Amino acid sequence: MDLENIDTEKWIALAAEYGIKIIGAIAIWIIGSWVIKKILKAAEKVMSKGNYDISLQKFLLNLSGWALKIILIIVVLGTVGVETTSFAAIIAAAGLAVGLALQGSLGNFAGGVLLMIFKPIKIGDLIEAQGEIGVVKEIEIFTTKLTGLSNREIIIPNGSLSNGNIINYSTEGTRRVDLTFGVGYDSDIKKTKQVLMDVLASHPKVLQNPAPTVNVSELADSSINFAVRPWCTTADYWDVYFGITENVKEALDAAGIEIPYPHQVEIHKEG
Repeated sequence: MDLENIDTEKWIALAAEYGIKIIGAIAIWIIGSWVIKKILKAAEKVMSKGNYDISLQKFLLNLSGWALKIILIIVVLGTVGVETTSFAAIIAAAGLAVGLALQGSLGNFAGGVLLMIFKPIKIGDLIEAQGEIGVVKEIEIFTTKLTGLSNREIIIPNGSLSNGNIINYSTEGTRRVDLTFGVGYDSDIKKTKQVLMDVLASHPKVLQNPAPTVNVSELADSSINFAVRPWCTTADYWDVYFGITENVKEALDAAGIEIPYPHQVEIHKEG
């Protein structure tokens, strides 16, 4: 008996049997991935035509994509020969263990669901949360991505976001710009208020409704401080903030109104 020929035939038989399964699994993975992309694109079109909220669209597509990929992986493993019922039991046991180990991640998932249900924020909103300020870029299953004011990408876990304070600057559509300017004690208060009001009235991005206000806010050690409060759209906030600051300096200089600055007094003792 030729043992070498028997081993060779055995390996050839095994290669033929499992080779076909592996090739079939690869084909299923490629075709399945293509089908998943088509399904997600079709779902996106349907939701877009149905005027679904963009935040909800992205969240559901993200969730559906993960679910379909898990199903595809199970099908591929079944094609190779892995018993899917046993595999499902293994997944359930592993899921329990992973769930206990990743309670934070589950909390983030639950947080994402809460954000979708109650909708305190949506994509495009300017918000302040967890010590960060930025525009909502994407609400994913576990995290929310913001674009910071200096074009940084900020990623906040959904659990922390849904359980913490959220300041949404975009909900009302307008914002008040809080500015304070100090002038010398020799300055005429009425004249100064008029100069400041003229600056606000002449700025093209300052809203007239709600009306801007100028009031004396403090009699400080070396200055009379004025609280200047113009209103603008959320998108124009920084244009108004920087524009008004520059225009106030120029207007006060032109009116001969002094802006006090710190003075340093040196005392020399004669020895």
